[in-house]
Amino acid sequence: MMKAKRILVVEDEPAVREVLRLRLEASGYTVQSAKNGIEGLEKARRDLPDLVILDLMLPGISGEEVCKAIREDTDDTVSAIPILMLTARGTDADRIIGKVLGANAYITKPFHTEDLLATAERLCRAA
Repeated sequence: MMKAKRILVVEDEPAVREVLRLRLEASGYTVQSAKNGIEGLEKARRDLPDLVILDLMLPGISGEEVCKAIREDTDDTVSAIPILMLTARGTDADRIIGKVLGANAYITKPFHTEDLLATAERLCRAA
């Protein structure tokens, strides 16, 4: 039997965190969460999830800083973790910055759960 893919959700809004957890778990993923950038970065480095879903506007350190730190990590296993940015910031400039920082995908809020699940599946399969 194949082991469930593990997703780390880094999101400061409890309601959004909970909706993501419920939908992802219903789709067969194991979900961990972090409520700020510092906790998210620590969990990503320690637990090596198959995907990080990352909000950008976080307390502590921003999602951009978390993304940059993961991509620049000296441990190749950490730096290769796929990152899906999930944010209310949806300008073309924001998307470009996300790609430059190393995000594998960028979805804006409000989002369609089906789009998020399809993207998560694609990124987890590639991991």
